Amino acid sequence: MLEALKARARQLKRESLTLYIAVRDPRTPWTVRLLAGAIVAYALSPIDLIPDFIPVLGYLDEVILLPIAIALALRLLPAAVLADAREQAARWQGKPRSRLGAAIIILIWVLALVLFGRWCWALYQSA
Repeated sequence: MLEALKARARQLKRESLTLYIAVRDPRTPWTVRLLAGAIVAYALSPIDLIPDFIPVLGYLDEVILLPIAIALALRLLPAAVLADAREQAARWQGKPRSRLGAAIIILIWVLALVLFGRWCWALYQSA
């Protein structure tokens, strides 16, 4: 069972890389490029929307949400683009990182903290 999970993780990594390559292909429609770009930015971001140290929920995005999002984006890609991107992904050396994805996740966390702080301040003021 552990080997099956490792194989699935490698496949998910390869499919994320396939999307990364397909986003840069000019034959990819802009709507698919936008969706796939957001998915790739999140998948390759070193920062998670839900931190992994939160029990159960921390791995929810990697185990359930991310594979579903990747599968959706792959289905929306034109067949020729998908085939070329998979071929390039098979030859790829290294691992891309998304600074934009990390910046977006940091921005979401800062916004959440600001909103939480305002809510706490409003409770403090009304007490």
